[in-house]
Amino acid sequence: MKIFKEEIEGLLSIQPDVYEDSRGYFYEQFNQQKYNEIGIALNFVQDNISYSNKHTLRGLHFQVNHPQGKLVQVLDGKVFDVAVDLRKDSPTFGKWVGKVLSQENK
Repeated sequence: MKIFKEEIEGLLSIQPDVYEDSRGYFYEQFNQQKYNEIGIALNFVQDNISYSNKHTLRGLHFQVNHPQGKLVQVLDGKVFDVAVDLRKDSPTFGKWVGKVLSQENK
């Protein structure tokens, strides 16, 4: 997989290695050992799937008392995903990063 550090401290874009052939494609969506090796030590406890119609705006997800990391992937179509650093003690406080996530770029 390819790892890209974003402008917000601690924010990474992860592009999986995709293996394609005449039948379709295969890739590893999550591998705890590989994530640990790149500094993402986590206890994966919840997996959600959401479907949205075109031109849908989803809300800001931020937890004050119980912060959560997010692993976001688009299975069909594309979305413009935005991350904003709201941590007041962060050197990147107030910065934001927007990326197009799609079925093409996995």
